[in-house]
Amino acid sequence: MKLLRLASFVICAIVILSFGAFVIEQSKGASEHQQEELTGKSPASGKGSGAQGNSEGSRPGSVHKALDEASAELTSPFAGVVSGSSSEWVVRGVKLLLALAVYGFGFGYLARALRVRV
Repeated sequence: MKLLRLASFVICAIVILSFGAFVIEQSKGASEHQQEELTGKSPASGKGSGAQGNSEGSRPGSVHKALDEASAELTSPFAGVVSGSSSEWVVRGVKLLLALAVYGFGFGYLARALRVRV
């Protein structure tokens, strides 16, 4: 039971930290894009916009990459729910909410139910 609660906590922390890193990355990219727009420079090949993925020059660090990979594995069961959306924000947001519901609430509920029966 304690192991189940610990697993729930760790999984939720990984998914939340990965989403937080995504938000920071997207905000940084959007800020750089807006600064380029204001100074009159054209954005580098259109890939550096805040709404799209990583630009060529901004590669995530090893911790960020590990968080993203772990989060992708943990949220892979929910991929079918958001497969039709083209917005990375929607995809990541829905996967985060589903992961928190299943792993956080679901595992917590299961741990409490097992504790009552034991």
